[in-house]
Amino acid sequence: MNQEKVTFLGHRNIRCHHSKTIEITRAESLSARGDCIAGVSASKACNDFDKEFKAKLCETGRKVNLEINAAGLTFRMYGFTDQRLILSHDHDIVIRKSNYVCSRTLCVLCNKASSDIPRDLVLKLQNPTTVAELKIIIE
Repeated sequence: MNQEKVTFLGHRNIRCHHSKTIEITRAESLSARGDCIAGVSASKACNDFDKEFKAKLCETGRKVNLEINAAGLTFRMYGFTDQRLILSHDHDIVIRKSNYVCSRTLCVLCNKASSDIPRDLVLKLQNPTTVAELKIIIE
């Protein structure tokens, strides 16, 4: 398996100002302080990915193509797999520009962060009725 999809919802406190990460969470709400969060009520967290998919994420150096799709808009980015990934967090998925790894980390050395998400898409993600999708494809 080389692909996973995670559905999530928008929330009025989504800001997407963080310059290093993007987070999707299973939490149903968030404060305005969570400036890296792009979505809530996620259908999956790192721990929920298919075993074969997680094994591929734990191979160093594979490219991970990522897409956030919502309300007819698409935001594309990419990061990389890493043998240090843990993928055990049961609430969050974090995409990182840095090389930092914890249980929430999906991929590292990403070319974009939440502050790079176009503002028209952020406006859609601020609507609680918006249903969005994170598509994750490992090359």
